[in-house]
Amino acid sequence: MATVAVTGHMRIDPQRSAAIADSLRAVLARSSADGLTGLSCLAEGADALFAGLVLEAGGRLEVVLPSHDYRARMVAPHYAAHFDRLHDAAAAVTVLPYRQASARAYSAANRVLLGRAGLLVAVWNGLPGRPGGTADTVAAARAAGLPVEVVSA
Repeated sequence: MATVAVTGHMRIDPQRSAAIADSLRAVLARSSADGLTGLSCLAEGADALFAGLVLEAGGRLEVVLPSHDYRARMVAPHYAAHFDRLHDAAAAVTVLPYRQASARAYSAANRVLLGRAGLLVAVWNGLPGRPGGTADTVAAARAAGLPVEVVSA
């Protein structure tokens, strides 16, 4: 069974979202020959898009939430219903032992994703970002020898 994790930007250009979705579908199709498990933190943007596509492909969605307060503090009102649908559709949800969302909690969640995955797909513009973000996650995956497929954001 293929286990694919996602990292990526929270804000996706609406004019690029269809192309990004098509690219993600192609990655998932190549990865699903023996079954598919998708790993996501369900952040708005790339994480949510990926999670929905895993479910669309008939895959198993596993969610890693960085902290106990993640939904209450970090999920915007306009995204809450979609977050809840994805969360409820997940086959497994792991909540890390951090009380509050923070850069440290996000980094820990990314380490969990990388530790469980056989492939990381990154919806990324290739630029450096803030600590614990997409660029750092891609760098950590590559340093660990985990294959990375970049979908241009």
